[in-house]
Amino acid sequence: MDDKRPQSGSRQRIDKWLFFARVSKSRSLAQDRVAGGHVRINGQIVRQSSHLIGPGDRIEVALQKRDIVLLVVKAGDRRGPYEEARLLYQDLTPPPSEEDKLGPLEQATRLPGSGRPTKKERRAIDRLQPGEPWFDD
Repeated sequence: MDDKRPQSGSRQRIDKWLFFARVSKSRSLAQDRVAGGHVRINGQIVRQSSHLIGPGDRIEVALQKRDIVLLVVKAGDRRGPYEEARLLYQDLTPPPSEEDKLGPLEQATRLPGSGRPTKKERRAIDRLQPGEPWFDD
């Protein structure tokens, strides 16, 4: 039974490693990500989930909202807690730029008081103005 467990210097399938390193929630999602061409190993796009990786390999994974760059330190034994999975790789991901920090919704919202007033803001302005309302009959 010990012969099936990977040793520290052994090679491992990319889909299993992505699952053990907690990059993907399941092994089948990791296989789909690899088959979709979203994973690069040492700069080469890999489309086979059976591709073997080992310590020293550089993995680039295109996730939905960000891209991560990982350096494989060792092969995994199991999908353990985050602290255990963190020992499998070294994170080389560059810090996000200012544009990447804000999502599309945050970029689309405006600061209060800037630009054209909203209907709520216009009503508040109208209440502050002295005199007769403009809609007199």
